[in-house]
Amino acid sequence: MFKRGYDARNKRNIQLIYTLDITLTDSDLTNDLLVQFESDNHVKATPDTSYKYVGAAPEHLTERPVVIGFGPCGLLAALTLAQMGFKPIIIERGNEVRQRTKDTFGFWRQRKLNTESNVQFGEGGAGTFSDGKLYSQVKDPNHYGRKVMTEFVKAGAPEEILFVSKPHIGTYKLVTMVEKMRAEIIALGGEVRFATRVDDLHITDSKVTGVTLNTGETLKTNHVVLAVGHSARDTFQMIYDKGVYVEAKPFSIGFRIEHKQSTIDQARFGDNAGNEILGAADYKLVHHCKNGRSVYSFCMCPGGTVVAAASEGRVVTNGMSQYSRNERNANSAIVVGIDPEQDYPNHPLLVSNYKDN
Repeated sequence: MFKRGYDARNKRNIQLIYTLDITLTDSDLTNDLLVQFESDNHVKATPDTSYKYVGAAPEHLTERPVVIGFGPCGLLAALTLAQMGFKPIIIERGNEVRQRTKDTFGFWRQRKLNTESNVQFGEGGAGTFSDGKLYSQVKDPNHYGRKVMTEFVKAGAPEEILFVSKPHIGTYKLVTMVEKMRAEIIALGGEVRFATRVDDLHITDSKVTGVTLNTGETLKTNHVVLAVGHSARDTFQMIYDKGVYVEAKPFSIGFRIEHKQSTIDQARFGDNAGNEILGAADYKLVHHCKNGRSVYSFCMCPGGTVVAAASEGRVVTNGMSQYSRNERNANSAIVVGIDPEQDYPNHPLLVSNYKDN
C-alpha cells in the first residue's frame, strides 16, 4: 500500500482511495496483464522514493558543521549530516526532551515558565508538543518527505505514517522517537550540547568562521545550519546586527477555537461518523475578505486540546493531539494573513513595534 485516503465530499457515499504498488512476475509479463495495466490511465510507474545523499565527509575532517537548534529542522539536518559522516555539533538552548517535558508540564500545571526550556525551546522543538502532523501542501516531486517518514518509522513511529494521506504521531510517541534519533546522531560521531545558546556569529569576508556560545567558548566552523525556529527573537536580532540579510516574510496571526469532536465528525461523515477507518474528522476553512485579506483555519487538531505555548512574557497558544486523537474536543487556529509590505514595511524584525509595546 503506497497511499490511503478518502473522499468525503458526499458524506452519504464516502469513498476510500488506495494507491497500491504492484510487482509483476515473469509470467505476468508474458500475458495480457501488463497490457491491461499499460492501457489504464490510473497506472503509473512506481516512483523512486529512496533518498540520495549529495556527498560524503572527507576522510580527514578538519572543521565540523554546527547546527543551531534541535527542533524538527535541526534534528533532521543533523541526522543527515551525521549519516554523511560530518559528525555535526548541535547547539540547543533548551533541555533534552525528558527534562523539557517536565519543564513544559510545570508551566502548564504550576505556571512556572522556564524561558530557556518550554514548548518552543528544547530537544524536538515546538513540534514535540503539537499534533505531530507530517504533511503539508508543498509539492515534493523528489520525495524528500519520504526520507523524514522513513527515519521516523525507524525511530519507532507507526508504519502507517508511510501511507496514510494525513499522517500524524502525537507527543507521547514523539518523545521516545526524538531520543532514538539523537542516539543515532551520537553513535555516528555527532555531539549534542543542551542548555547552551549561540550568542555570537563570527563572519570574515562575508563567510562564517565560527560561533561563540553563552558559556564563552568559541567553536571554529565554516558551515552553520541555522534552525532556530520562529521564537528565538534574540538570535534573529543578533544575526541582523551582524549584517546578515534578514527578509520579512508573510505570516499569520489569530486565535484558537474549539468544537465538540462529535459535531465535526457528524458534519463531515454523517452516518459514517465514528468509523474506525475514518477516525476523527478534520476540516479546512478559507474566507477571502473584500479588503484583500484571507482568513483561514490552520493546524486543525482533531480530538485534541488547546495548550499554552509561551517562551517569554507573552500570551501564546497552540493546539495538540495525541496519537489516538480521542479527546472530547477538536481545535483549530483561525488566522489572518499579514503582509510585510503593507503591515510592517520599515523593519524585518518589527524592532520598533517590539520596543514600543
